Amino acid sequence: MNTDRPLDGITSLRVKLGLLVAASVVATVVVARVADAGRVPWWISVPVTVVAALAVTQWLARGMTSPLREMTTAAGRMAAGDYGQRVTASSSDEVGALARAFNAMAADLASADTQRRQLVATVSHELRTPLTAQRALLENLVDGVVKPDDQALRGALQQSERLSTLVTDLLDLSRIDAGVAPLSVTDVLVTDLLADAVSEASVGGRPVRVRHEAQPTDLTVRADHARLAQLVANLVDNAVRHSPPHGDVHVTAGMLDEYTWCLEVRDEGPGIPADRLERVFDRFGSG
Repeated sequence: MNTDRPLDGITSLRVKLGLLVAASVVATVVVARVADAGRVPWWISVPVTVVAALAVTQWLARGMTSPLREMTTAAGRMAAGDYGQRVTASSSDEVGALARAFNAMAADLASADTQRRQLVATVSHELRTPLTAQRALLENLVDGVVKPDDQALRGALQQSERLSTLVTDLLDLSRIDAGVAPLSVTDVLVTDLLADAVSEASVGGRPVRVRHEAQPTDLTVRADHARLAQLVANLVDNAVRHSPPHGDVHVTAGMLDEYTWCLEVRDEGPGIPADRLERVFDRFGSG
């Protein structure tokens, strides 16, 4: 038994309160009987009885309310931007459940804050590259270093298109977060989808063999073709980049049951570190 929190094993807060009252009454009765047996004067026995009852109550109540005190302190620090605060959630009652929910909320807030910082850094980096290239090209055009021919203008146009694509991606991301991203759901032939993803991943020229297979070969699913193609292409490209030279990547798709289909991408890379498995689907996460 934990002497600091002797009631942690009890799963009901009401039962704990009942035991608290009962223990206080028992302590009062025991001290009073001892005082009577020893013929202690009332003006001494009464204060001693009260102190004994309060001591028992404080001992039991301290463990019950300590998570609440910790949450109050942690909430104040979180309001100041410190999301690393956690509270002890060892009890099994409603207060313990609240403490565990508080810890989960703190972890989510810490993750969201980290993702926000990563988003700012990622967007800044991605926007700076085409902006720098476009600025250098325009400066060369103004200084006369480069003639405003078709090739120079085409380069400026490509950088502008890249910037436009980045801004569009950010808008799509905000729409997805808001739950209002439009989906164009159609019938998608999975075999063609996998073939396109494999072909795109092979452009980089890495010496990796990529095989794909769909069972049945005419497997068709209802999905947004563009977004599903982006998802599959990202998975296959990631597998190719992290596979050893002359390694194999297998991309397979098939039906799990009448209503569910499965896509599997297997490679011979190092895999995901165990300490990152829980965060593998976090936005902007990297290994």
